[in-house]
Amino acid sequence: MAVAFLQPKDYVAQVAPDSTTYPETEALAYTRWLATHHYENFQVVSFLLPKHLHQDFYNVYSFCRWADDLGDEIGDCEQSLTLLAWWRGELQAMYEGNASHPVFVALRSTVRKFEIPMEPFDRLIQAFEQDQRVKRYENWEDVFRYCVNSANPVGHLVLYLGGYRDEERQRLSDHTCTALQLANFWQDVTVDMAKDRVYLPLALLRKHDYTVEELFARRYNERFESVMREAVDVAQDLFDKGFPLIGTVDRRLALDLELFSSGGLRVLRKIRERNYNVLTARPTISKWERAAILLRCLPRVIAR
Repeated sequence: MAVAFLQPKDYVAQVAPDSTTYPETEALAYTRWLATHHYENFQVVSFLLPKHLHQDFYNVYSFCRWADDLGDEIGDCEQSLTLLAWWRGELQAMYEGNASHPVFVALRSTVRKFEIPMEPFDRLIQAFEQDQRVKRYENWEDVFRYCVNSANPVGHLVLYLGGYRDEERQRLSDHTCTALQLANFWQDVTVDMAKDRVYLPLALLRKHDYTVEELFARRYNERFESVMREAVDVAQDLFDKGFPLIGTVDRRLALDLELFSSGGLRVLRKIRERNYNVLTARPTISKWERAAILLRCLPRVIAR
């Protein structure tokens, strides 16, 4: 049976779970297709990386894409939890030498080549499981603990692919990845509300005398502006703490890292420019703005 080139939600509905073991050539073609047909930024980012790493990034990305979609695209929390448990079982089987799903058939060569432990993959699954169970966060510590699983493992995986395994780079990466996660949260406040999720800490809302009820009523006022101002400042501080990582890796990877950080910082700038009102319209970055970020970053990285 040939690999069905389908997005994860459609694949689950039409094919998976499936015990067929697919040939590696077909599996690699599937992860390459998925990575270049799902998320608009990934193809640009991978182009900037050394060519010999493209397929490995496709393989890692496909694992993340599948886990994310099993958590967010199914539409039923209990079914998502069942599918995420199945996905963890497939991950464990791969590490035991029994890969069958095309993503894991492709991923196993990357894991072996770069000696990547199972932990960052499993932590991502934990985060998507948490999204099914937890809809509110009491304080910043709770939000940061969520990011430890939802965002930081991605940075560790990127570092593994770049040949870096040390704790100091991972620590800097954690700052950047948490900052990116927060920037995404503040950009998508209304998107998450549609899923009954609030990542703004409840203690922060209380501090500025703003309520969850007002949030869901999309009530923009000075109190909400104060909430978002502090939330944006927290993300900005984390970007500043993580930025030194760029100077510790090779130039091609450094360019990708700087592009990610610059994109996140641009989101924060967009939020500031609209006086922190993310309730009436979602801040977005145009393709022209993305190109401008690239043109600004490239000379600095080349000089470095």
